[in-house]
Amino acid sequence: MKRIVLDASAVMTFFDNRPGADKVEELITLAIAGKRELFMSVVNWGEVYYSVWRAHGQQAAAKVASEVGQLPIEVVNADLELTRVAASFRAEHKLPYADCFAVGLAQLKKAEVLTSDRDFLAVGHRVNIAMI
Repeated sequence: MKRIVLDASAVMTFFDNRPGADKVEELITLAIAGKRELFMSVVNWGEVYYSVWRAHGQQAAAKVASEVGQLPIEVVNADLELTRVAASFRAEHKLPYADCFAVGLAQLKKAEVLTSDRDFLAVGHRVNIAMI
């Protein structure tokens, strides 16, 4: 089964109904049908939470957090192994640290990263990157 790691930008695209939201929605539908596995690092979940809070307030952030919790997305804690892999990506590439958790998780899960952030293309030779 195909595995996909969602970056914060992919989740924000879905909730803000930006161009590409249909692609995220399709993956969610496939995950509900048992045809995809969706993952997200807790660090990237935190990016979504603080971004919504800053833009729309704490109540909106709590609502989005609750809605993410209802989706077929496994939020993965940042344990020592994931943090080591993320830190390695940060040391070797010019990728923001939080984004390194998405690529690190993708490497560990043998998954593809779905993102709208072009910064991820810098690690496309190490992890499969799908752009929204």
